[in-house]
Amino acid sequence: MPILFLVFVGCKTEERRFENRFIWDALDVTATAYNSLAYQTNSNPHITAFGDSLKPGLKYIAVSRDLLKKGLKYNTPVKIEGLKGVYFVKDKMHYRWKNRIDIYMGVDVKAAKQWGRRRVCIEFGIPKME
Repeated sequence: MPILFLVFVGCKTEERRFENRFIWDALDVTATAYNSLAYQTNSNPHITAFGDSLKPGLKYIAVSRDLLKKGLKYNTPVKIEGLKGVYFVKDKMHYRWKNRIDIYMGVDVKAAKQWGRRRVCIEFGIPKME
């Protein structure tokens, strides 16, 4: 039983270490969802604009290009209001979108439609200088 307790504490410690490596900034954005399907993206729906491979289950987001300039650069960790876990900026959206994120939901079209479009607060990590 003590081993299980130590593992639990170890996981929390690792999570805190990750959290402490960043200064977290907040921003209100419009959030939509997308799938890695050709009709929603392009003829190669499993590759992001940054060249990363998409696989169902990954916690990735695409950001509008104006957010890139606000600090949501490639690989930035992002916490999204209403969702668990940390997502990472791995894709960018078309120039026409402003102040928007697109949450990757694998091939689950139903989940993406259920999410819809909503205003959310996100927190994004800016690496601390050491």
